[in-house]
Amino acid sequence: MLTNAPRGTKDILPDSVGEWTYVEQKIRDLCRRYGYQEIRTPMFEHTELFHRGIGEGTDVVDKEMYTFEDRGGRSITLRPENTASAVRAYLQNKLYGDSSLVKLFYIGSMFRYDRPQAGRMREFHQFGIEALGEANPMVDAEVILVAIDFLQSLGLTGLELALNSVGCPECRAKYRQALQDYFRPHLDDLCGDCKDRFERSPLRILDCKVDADKPYMADAPKITDYLCDECREHFQQVQACLQSAGVTFTLDPRLVRGLDYYTKTAFEIKYPPLGAQSAVAGGGRYDGLIEEIGGKPTPAVGFATGLERVLLALEKQGLVPAQDKGTDAFIVALGESAQAPAFRLLTQLRRAGLTASMDYAGRSMKAQMKQANKAGARFALILGEDEVKANCVQLKDMAKSEQTQVAFDNIIDKLCAEVKG
Repeated sequence: MLTNAPRGTKDILPDSVGEWTYVEQKIRDLCRRYGYQEIRTPMFEHTELFHRGIGEGTDVVDKEMYTFEDRGGRSITLRPENTASAVRAYLQNKLYGDSSLVKLFYIGSMFRYDRPQAGRMREFHQFGIEALGEANPMVDAEVILVAIDFLQSLGLTGLELALNSVGCPECRAKYRQALQDYFRPHLDDLCGDCKDRFERSPLRILDCKVDADKPYMADAPKITDYLCDECREHFQQVQACLQSAGVTFTLDPRLVRGLDYYTKTAFEIKYPPLGAQSAVAGGGRYDGLIEEIGGKPTPAVGFATGLERVLLALEKQGLVPAQDKGTDAFIVALGESAQAPAFRLLTQLRRAGLTASMDYAGRSMKAQMKQANKAGARFALILGEDEVKANCVQLKDMAKSEQTQVAFDNIIDKLCAEVKG
């Protein structure tokens, strides 16, 4: 039906937009303090960017991307995540020339063809950060701290941080072989997706939800046993940085994340009250992605969080603050002669920084006062034929039900003093 939004999408209506702007303000304040600058990338990119960046064999590339051919015959994909886009922008616009460490953040819509459910939509909104150009483990720890500080700033407690290292191409090749050797006797018992992953991306078997509870999964080789000296040292330093900052975490050797570009640090933050959808943020280091897309070898690390899931967590815990929907002043204009002066006053009030509205339908005083109450107006400004002739306004304090007459030339200053203190 034309009156229904496409499945997996949702209108954000005026009565809930305030929740979004509240969260977005928290994001912008936090990123300012940490030194991250906002970037806005296109909603669609050349499909090859995500094939090379995210990786063949991932669920995102194989099953979830919205891909189409444009009128020029080019394969285009709505962005399913924003790291690849941010890296493309970093390279195209030579942001690496500004500083050895470039720190970016974004807020925007992403698109994945997935089964819609609470906290997971086909169009969803992400907040994420990318720190590009620095290999120091302290940057990994900083990125994790941004994620934790963001969630805690919203009032969420009891967050659980899981940490792992997925190594570098050198040690991961050995681990890949160990996984294949281990899972080969169980190949017939694996789900169809994992049979396909066995050759293309065996680490993804560890991330499978279908096979997760099968008894042999618990005894699968751990990647931390295959880390090279450099990756092991890096992982230890990340843990030491987090401990010095007072962050508690658990080591999860099965945490591999869902995208192929991760190297070394991988992490996930869960909010247990959400149950099966408890993961609210995740990310890691991706030192090979920039080179894969066409740049020079460049270290980088980042994270992303789905805002729908964050808002769901806030709603479940009653942490969404009440939005101030009140109006400073409502003008009650009575009669034809009051319309033009009332509209002039309305304009002056708004330009003075006050929220103001009026009835345009010329209804009765009783109806307009009812409308003023519904709008949550602090003051009603009553203007009729007598007030126009006397160049004054009747100012009514709606809470106190007190009414005074104020000269037209003084009403702006009077209201500003009352409202702004």
